[in-house]
Amino acid sequence: MALTTEVSRKIGCEHAIFAFAHSVDIVVEVCLAGGVGVYGATRRFPEEIEAELAEIRERVGGRPFGVDLVLPKGMPDLNDRAQIETRIPEEHRQFVRELRTRYGIPESDNEPGMRSRFVRSEEVAAAQIDAVLRSDVNLLAMGIGSPPAVVAKAKQEGKTVVSLVGKPDHARRAVDAGADIIVAQGYDAGAHTGQIGTFSLVPQVVDAVAPVPVIAAGGVATGRHVAAALMLGAQGVWTGTVWLGCVEADLDPVVQAKLFAAGSDDTVISRANSGKTLRQIRTAWSDEWAAESAPTPLQMPYQDILVGDVLGAIQRHRVEALMHTPAGQSVAYLHAPETVADTMARLVAEAETALSL
Repeated sequence: MALTTEVSRKIGCEHAIFAFAHSVDIVVEVCLAGGVGVYGATRRFPEEIEAELAEIRERVGGRPFGVDLVLPKGMPDLNDRAQIETRIPEEHRQFVRELRTRYGIPESDNEPGMRSRFVRSEEVAAAQIDAVLRSDVNLLAMGIGSPPAVVAKAKQEGKTVVSLVGKPDHARRAVDAGADIIVAQGYDAGAHTGQIGTFSLVPQVVDAVAPVPVIAAGGVATGRHVAAALMLGAQGVWTGTVWLGCVEADLDPVVQAKLFAAGSDDTVISRANSGKTLRQIRTAWSDEWAAESAPTPLQMPYQDILVGDVLGAIQRHRVEALMHTPAGQSVAYLHAPETVADTMARLVAEAETALSL
């Protein structure tokens, strides 16, 4: 049976399950299984976004899918790494050099990583937005920030606008900016997350923005979570961590093994990756930055540029102690690889069973 709500009927999907992923394959397979895949494109160049959204469309046909960008306030105007480098303190540079030495990361490897391919800036954001608006993607989701001008342009292009929030007042501001759907993302969630638990947050946001529909995020990995979200007043769920356990995720086996071995208390919120709070698997990387001798992480985008190259080298050279991934507290429900189709079928079946009690 289909897990339908007002939101799923409006969007045109079978199941009210949204799936955020950095993998084109995951996005495609979720759509083919009846959900809504949302491609995380915030670290992609505009030309990559254009090509990847076109590929997704070709593979999913007329099924709806989305793209997610992060548009924080206060970023520099230009994609000028040299200018950012001048403002990185030597103390922080020395700390990263010491990490390279301690864990045997080659000093000669200075290729950019995911976070240092470009400077998160107004220049890059504008180009990314233009690429999205030129595409035929159905939904534009914004993981941080809901600039009214961007919301207006997206709606003019016929796109549904989704805003992720962590507080009721953030939800009200997003609705005032014109958002069509609000994702209430609780503390349990992976990556950038706030301080209010999902179970507490969702009903508050539902009440704050009614009749605008709300999707529940943070800790969703089973059908019981889906059912609970609907009982809290949400019209669907936003998922992320659960798809990291899928074979289509194509994660490094070292990282995926860490996910399967982790419990909820094996995640930690750290600013070490981007400068903003980010829930991730606890490893030597997060522990090193939490040590008393470590410098305080810089603000975004300075932390991005400080650590981006070394994070890239960690992945390329497979420095096991430091390898990690953003993940939410629902990681405790990942035990072994399964396909996207099987994961979706399981979520729907478990939700139907829970809702029939």
